[in-house]
Amino acid sequence: MARVLVIAQHDQHSLDPATARCVRCALAISPEVDVAFAGLADAGAVTQAAALQGVSAVLHIADERFEHPVAALLAPPLAAQAAAYTHVLAAGDTFGKDLLPRMAALCNVGQLSEISAVLEPYRFERFVYAGNAVQTLEVDEDKLLMATVRLTAFDPVDTRPAHDTPAAVHRIPAPESLPTHTRFVRLEQSHEESRDLRTAKRIVAGGRGFGDAEGFRLAHRLAEALDAALGASRAAVDSGFASNDMQVGQTGKVVAPELYVAAGISGAIQHLTGIRDAGTVVAINNDPDASIFAAADIGLVGDLFEVLPELIKLIESKQ
Repeated sequence: MARVLVIAQHDQHSLDPATARCVRCALAISPEVDVAFAGLADAGAVTQAAALQGVSAVLHIADERFEHPVAALLAPPLAAQAAAYTHVLAAGDTFGKDLLPRMAALCNVGQLSEISAVLEPYRFERFVYAGNAVQTLEVDEDKLLMATVRLTAFDPVDTRPAHDTPAAVHRIPAPESLPTHTRFVRLEQSHEESRDLRTAKRIVAGGRGFGDAEGFRLAHRLAEALDAALGASRAAVDSGFASNDMQVGQTGKVVAPELYVAAGISGAIQHLTGIRDAGTVVAINNDPDASIFAAADIGLVGDLFEVLPELIKLIESKQ
């Protein structure tokens, strides 16, 4: 029977929602699902991982060297645990895309990227050609499969009820030596937007149409009025209106909110790929021929600097 190992993503204190989504994907492959957790000995997120429904056990590789998620350091001990499994899954985000290729190389196997559906334990679907086609892949059953998961394609599993016994936690000794070519120096993080775009239920994203960083403040105001996370197109990021961690699209974050408001965004195919799983898409642009309108459920043609203040005023009056 297939056995799946999910790589936990966390900040020591809290388990990233991406892990629960990966567990959902893993359960579609096999009922035998374990979670590998590399972090501090007293990391509170271990308890959260053990409480996820469907998880059989948590492998806790505890060491102070794993305080920060440096892929070059995490890959060797995690790869060592992979031999007991048929599948290893990680989130298809920055963390997983950095870590899993290193693990695959250490295990001398290939890697499958961005699973969007599980058809059978060794048969999967994923999007290709910027999301315009779905590819079905069959992989070798005789080799360890390592794959990243398209997070928007899977709902997170729930936490076990309080009366249910959590999964067993097994302490795994860390290796004595780790690679020395990479080390953690410092973390520089933007404080423009603290909400996680991947899990936000509402997102307001701004594009080049705002003209400059000062104009982009209107997008901030609309996001605040809607109690939404703030995103941006690549054009807005490249123009310096927004930070890189706010970018939505094929080369940024793939999102699936209930509401996505695209303001001043033309709708390049790379951006549309990142919002294909969104619920209701609202587009606001002064160009009636903008590509974004083809993907929108609701479209409004008009000047951003006239439309948005009125929209913000209307929303605030209803609160």
